[in-house]
Amino acid sequence: MVGGEHVDAPPSTAGTITFPAGSAAPMHGYNCDEQVTILEGRILAEDAGIQSESGPMDTSFILVWLPHRFVDIVDGDLKILRVHAAAEVTRTFTNSGETRSSSAAGVHGQTRLVD
Repeated sequence: MVGGEHVDAPPSTAGTITFPAGSAAPMHGYNCDEQVTILEGRILAEDAGIQSESGPMDTSFILVWLPHRFVDIVDGDLKILRVHAAAEVTRTFTNSGETRSSSAAGVHGQTRLVD
């Protein structure tokens, strides 16, 4: 992830994440707005009770604390670019209420720095 003290701009954190084929993210929300762009693969996303499919170069904007989730719906890996509107990002799981830092590598999968 790139963000915090490494960026001379309004607070933000960005990075790419690769999920293995068939992965799913549980319902969760962030402490900040999130922008997600699908780089490879296809997902079925759900937020506010609405389901939609997204594929390469589709971008979604998710409001702060809006519970959302996705499922990888193809046989190959899923690669996404995510940008958060905060230097310190936390993710809260809807079912358990557990909150975790989401600013470090390895939170969802393999995180790589954005060039």
